[in-house]
Amino acid sequence: MAFRSNHLAKETSPYLLQHAHNPVDWYPWSNDALQKAKTENKPILVSIGYAACHWCHVMERESFEDESTASIMNEHFVNIKIDREERPDLDHIYMDAVQAMTGSGGWPLNVFLTPEGKPFYGGTYFPPARAFNRPSWKEVLLSIAEAYKEKKPEIIQQAEILTQHLVQSNQFGIGPRSGTGIFNKEQNEEVFQNLMKNADEKDGGFGKPPKFPQTFSIQWLLRHYYYTRNEKALSHALFSLDKMIFGGIYDQVGGGIARYSTDGEWLAPHFEKMLYDNALLVIAISEAYQLDHKKLYEDVIDETIGFAERELMSDEAGFYCALDADSEGEEGRFYVWSKEEVEQVLGGDSELVCAYFDITERGNWEGKNILRVRVPANEFARQKAIDPDQFYKLIQSSKNRLLKVREERPRPLLDDKMLLGWNALMNTACSKAFMATGKERYQQLAVRNMEFILRAFRDPATGKWNHSYKNGQAKYPAFLDDFAYLIQALILLQEITGNAHYLEVSKELAEYVIAHFSEEEGPFFYYTNRQQDDVIVRKKEIYDGATPSGNAVMAHNLFYLSVVFDFREWKTRSIEMVSGLEQVIRQYPGSFGMWASLLQALSADVPEIVLTGEKINELRTQILYIFIPHRIFQSTEITNASFPLLEGKTIANQPLIFLCKNYACQQPVASLSAFIRLMGTT
Repeated sequence: MAFRSNHLAKETSPYLLQHAHNPVDWYPWSNDALQKAKTENKPILVSIGYAACHWCHVMERESFEDESTASIMNEHFVNIKIDREERPDLDHIYMDAVQAMTGSGGWPLNVFLTPEGKPFYGGTYFPPARAFNRPSWKEVLLSIAEAYKEKKPEIIQQAEILTQHLVQSNQFGIGPRSGTGIFNKEQNEEVFQNLMKNADEKDGGFGKPPKFPQTFSIQWLLRHYYYTRNEKALSHALFSLDKMIFGGIYDQVGGGIARYSTDGEWLAPHFEKMLYDNALLVIAISEAYQLDHKKLYEDVIDETIGFAERELMSDEAGFYCALDADSEGEEGRFYVWSKEEVEQVLGGDSELVCAYFDITERGNWEGKNILRVRVPANEFARQKAIDPDQFYKLIQSSKNRLLKVREERPRPLLDDKMLLGWNALMNTACSKAFMATGKERYQQLAVRNMEFILRAFRDPATGKWNHSYKNGQAKYPAFLDDFAYLIQALILLQEITGNAHYLEVSKELAEYVIAHFSEEEGPFFYYTNRQQDDVIVRKKEIYDGATPSGNAVMAHNLFYLSVVFDFREWKTRSIEMVSGLEQVIRQYPGSFGMWASLLQALSADVPEIVLTGEKINELRTQILYIFIPHRIFQSTEITNASFPLLEGKTIANQPLIFLCKNYACQQPVASLSAFIRLMGTT
């Protein structure tokens, strides 16, 4: 069959463009492709991946670039390529279907659909020849094509059953809602006990390899310590962060974290570096730094945001999605070193540096070296009888020299599309970094990035928000996560700047989410808006994945904004959302970390803090430096009756701090030390 050039060349997704020259007649997800399947009565093959996906590249080289394989695909199927980051809604639906069929999932995700878009068979990576107890991709294609011709009624029935399962799974884990708002410390203690059952006390983190950072669980432990002074909670949180920071999952030369570690001790990462992972790391590290003012944590904040600025930021102050794991056809090649290479770069300093970073002739990974730290710098310096300050300077200068040389290597592919939600997470990270360190460059970066977000992702003509942006073109309707993360970022940006406009925007966005994403009955939100008609199921995502649950973040947002604007019904809705999940939060906190955090807040008194007066910037920075994990904070230099917490508060020529509960405020204090004493008595 002669190949017709496929239909991906005009797409903006780097992942789709990678496949634009395959002999497979790929379509993007579109009405044209769906209609073609109906007209020709062919099953649809949907193949989902993303630009930084190693096994996606492998399957492309082995199968999608092969003429004979492409011929089978083109003859029997309508073939659709999807970037899971551009269309996470479709990825969620079809990933759930494959997991229901096979018990596992991952990328590349290959799923076969009826012409109506309903799934009936699928899997992940398939080899070109039988291997790993898997059939070959050609065998799968031919057997599916034959089954569709010979057993079409059975396939249609199977697809209907599976689709109904997807609809019913929307209620998984959701129990009856009390709506009373009665939460207690015993529930949080149960969360702690169940979370720690999965804690890796040897190497930090949670669970067995592959090990993901699970920063939501670490944040929860930090906050649990704040409320209970449980030293075990603090110890495991900091121990886990330290182990990751010292491991190969953290880029010792250039900063930033990879997606996950393939081993238990955090040595060998899957080398792709995602924007959201790095945002979430900065958020967690910033809170850790507020509790334990370790220089290491400040350095990691600097290095990780520095990595994002250097390698993931556009001229418009937007952040790109990811860096690939592969370069020059090998995973991790960009990041690993031989001892000889390091010696050539560092000369006489190399012996100490190699010992510190576990660099040997044999290598610690596939004959090469992934830089990691086995002994913390101060202890290493003591063992070697070196001045710690001098050793710290040596390490920093050595990293800079290695980075300069590494920058000359062929680089991994950059996924240069930008996503609304991921940019909002990085914006939150910048605000958190400013709170923790007081460094104005983080505040300035957050403001610049928010200006970009508000300009690039919203259509000024229609007012509609988009999910993805590249080269001046925004596309795809924004999803729940996009709005939830953006509202969260606006709330925090208001806290660090005192600019009340950000709160007004966050309120408008929350009203939009309520109007367009609410389920018909109940307090939760669908992932897609009610006008989107190209999905077979409107999913309700309630658990945390690699990024936090949009429902959980919206519940946080509604609680915060309910106080700011005195919208009692928003607080009630937030409480009902937590109440409906309270049982699974307690039983499975590792999958419900963001919910557990809100359960934690609702079990305690959430202080309302107001700062007024002239020249309040310095005191605002000092207040934000204090670790108060759940609180409402507003500040103003002008009289403002638009907000209940600010109403009636006169502006003096000196700053005044008000500590309130349910809008009833104690006598204001004028100094940070007096405020800290006041917090200690509540």
